[in-house]
Amino acid sequence: MKQIAILGAGPAGIEAASLLASLGHPVTLYEKESEPLGNITDKAFLFPNFADAQEVAVTMRAKLDNPNITLRCNTEVTQLLPSYIAGFQEENLTGTPVWKVNDELYDIVLLATGYTPFDAHRKEELGYGIYPGVHTSLEMEKMIREKRIINSVGDSPKRIVFLQCVGSRDEKSGNHYCSKLCCVTAVKQAIEAKKQLPYCEVYVFYMDLRMWGQGFEEMYRTAQQDYGVNFIRGRISEAGGTFDGRVQIKAEDTLLGRPMKMTSDLLVLMVGMEASKGTRELATQCRICGEYGFAQSKDPHLHDCQSDAPGLYVAGACKRPMTLSDSINDGRSAAYEILTSL
Repeated sequence: MKQIAILGAGPAGIEAASLLASLGHPVTLYEKESEPLGNITDKAFLFPNFADAQEVAVTMRAKLDNPNITLRCNTEVTQLLPSYIAGFQEENLTGTPVWKVNDELYDIVLLATGYTPFDAHRKEELGYGIYPGVHTSLEMEKMIREKRIINSVGDSPKRIVFLQCVGSRDEKSGNHYCSKLCCVTAVKQAIEAKKQLPYCEVYVFYMDLRMWGQGFEEMYRTAQQDYGVNFIRGRISEAGGTFDGRVQIKAEDTLLGRPMKMTSDLLVLMVGMEASKGTRELATQCRICGEYGFAQSKDPHLHDCQSDAPGLYVAGACKRPMTLSDSINDGRSAAYEILTSL
């Protein structure tokens, strides 16, 4: 029986492990955090149907209840090397190299190490970490989940501003790509804010809205028509604090071609997705590190779950920004590729 390792217990890794294990293949699933699915459990609701993120996580965790799956949490993989790089020439029966994962050997490895949120401290002009009224989209998720949306002095905000594309499509941060999730996340959070605070003014500043999933455009229309969310095409160039703990925003309305100022109780930065530290390091070690530090597949069309390294597969947001459903389906695809090789 071949030994399979999956690195990362996110949606892609769990889906692949579940499918392989259900067909009788033993899988060792590595996760550096204390619990799996950290990038789901830190959410409140999931688009487009506003499903409870915690319930979705419970359902996915149940897939790990299989005797063929060995879950190793609190285990960070720092070494991923094929035998020909690790200094020995051991091969399995098919002639492909054995992989060294830390100090253990595996016939097949699936890299599913996911993403990390962009660090908003890098956008100093937006005041994150400087002014208490500036928050990230992840912090807003926590406030929504706890039903406690408050400003810097503990009161219910009368105005909330969301800013798109923080750390994505941005020359300064070096990330020229779109993170795919920020637009729809802002719309979702704007609706949730209006549900909890019906009399609060909500604004969304955007470059352009990329609502490219099923039900996403409808949700955008609902935000405007049913909840009165205001959308402004423009960029915020600077944010500063006021004496009463609010946030002063300088921006440009690019439709009208005019500068504008606005004061808000909360400024929410919609942070994009970057390759995680583990993705960057492990992809570099096994020579599949692509643009922006993401793992590079063999071919984006026909062999997107394979890599150029024999016996090494890739799935999920370690390759590029993906939605939850994208990651789950990609995990299934990777499992299929592995089963074909077996």
